Amino acid sequence: MKQITLNINEIQLNKSNPRIIKDENFEKLVKSIQDFPEMLDIRPIVVNKDMVILGGNMRYRACVEAGLTEIPVIIA
Repeated sequence: MKQITLNINEIQLNKSNPRIIKDENFEKLVKSIQDFPEMLDIRPIVVNKDMVILGGNMRYRACVEAGLTEIPVIIA
């Protein structure tokens, strides 16, 4: 599998994902991405061929909140 960079608007949340990070923990994730965006290269968002997130819904939401326009992804 190859890592690529996509426009954040091309990616879709997985509506059936049960994991949610709220409040303070979500704010910490956003700050972590703002302070160390290279972390996303180490642990990219995983999507399917339809660009629906298979792994990383909360990281994706944190990227949106952090104002990123492009993020690294792996298409499974």
